[in-house]
Amino acid sequence: MVSIKVPYSTREIELNIPRHNLLGILKSKAANYQQNISCSEADLVNSALDNPIDSLKLEALAKDKKNIVIITSDHTRPVPSRITMPILLERIRRVNSAANIKILVATGYHRATTAEELMEKFGRDIVENEQIVVHDAFDNDSLINLGILPSGGELWLNRLAIEADLLIAEGFIEPHFFAGFSGGRKSVLPGVAGAQTVLANHCSEFIASYHARTGNLNNNPIHRDMLFAARKAQLAFILNVVLNEQKEIIQAYAGDSVQAHLEGCEFIRELSKVDKTGADIVVVTNSGYPLDQNIYQTVKGMTAAEATCNPAGVIIMIAGCEDGHGGESFYHEMAQAATPEDIIKQVMTVDRNKTLPDQWEFQILARILVNHQVIMVTDLCDPAIIKAMHMEHAFDFPDALKQALDIKGADASITVIPDGVSVIVQ
Repeated sequence: MVSIKVPYSTREIELNIPRHNLLGILKSKAANYQQNISCSEADLVNSALDNPIDSLKLEALAKDKKNIVIITSDHTRPVPSRITMPILLERIRRVNSAANIKILVATGYHRATTAEELMEKFGRDIVENEQIVVHDAFDNDSLINLGILPSGGELWLNRLAIEADLLIAEGFIEPHFFAGFSGGRKSVLPGVAGAQTVLANHCSEFIASYHARTGNLNNNPIHRDMLFAARKAQLAFILNVVLNEQKEIIQAYAGDSVQAHLEGCEFIRELSKVDKTGADIVVVTNSGYPLDQNIYQTVKGMTAAEATCNPAGVIIMIAGCEDGHGGESFYHEMAQAATPEDIIKQVMTVDRNKTLPDQWEFQILARILVNHQVIMVTDLCDPAIIKAMHMEHAFDFPDALKQALDIKGADASITVIPDGVSVIVQ
């Protein structure tokens, strides 16, 4: 047997794979990336801010501004804001103590971040002493129309972001299953965009595009919309970090919202690219909490497994999913469909300006299920939810492995991806 530890919710579990079945382990080099041991996470952040890419320093940009907005990620992203946000605030106030600073939580199309989640993200000092606003994509009064996206959809963005004298964003960069990479421009769209804007950007035509794939920005129509939105919002400066498996900062990029992000993406690309193996069974996780807190989020990790799984192969997704399905429309569209094939047929007839809530997520999950059987491993989520969504369930990995071997045979080849959201399979 080969023992492999993988993240599950807030802990690790150990997988035991028969040696004769194991074909490969696909792992990002970020997992074991070694920084200078004398360099702390805060040091990396400060070094990036001291040496911004294609931009003046943050202090120079902030010096005479009255209203400053810092966009930050929500509860579904492991951005280490306890480290990054105090540094950003201190640097701004060092040169502009009178500035009115608001922290805008970029929920995009997600549910609102709770008070408890804000406390976990920022710590008590920031929550109790700073102005924090949670973006609401459905509150039309809080949005401003800025024209038409390249996709043809209307561009609605948060009023606070648009009316700021200086708009900044913090975030992290990782491979993203249809935007190419997270971070940078994604803080604006979908981060602080109106619901109809997010829906237009995530239309079925774009999701189906071969260019809208993990690790690809070239000719990516979703990325094109996002860049346009960030320019319209006048996103002036970003701080984006790169994390290892322990969610620790291993690199940071600051400066121009396009160029700093691109440099970060290239760094991630080199760390994350792995060669596909072509396995009968692929075991994958969604990087543990908070990224595996619901089924909606786990579709990201499944796409990594999809990229290396043989046709008609089995995908075993290990994820806590303690928050359930993660989206009412996502769940109901999957549960009400007779087959995944029916979902694909229906969704491709939907006009981009009439995109359904969560359509992109159930479109991609259906695409995976058309070609692969998925077994979800969790003891924190109702199995009835999983089965209603055309997947199988196992309470533990040994049970899931038995199910998979029963389907593919005792000699089936197995590939393990310990962190499905951290790799680019090519």
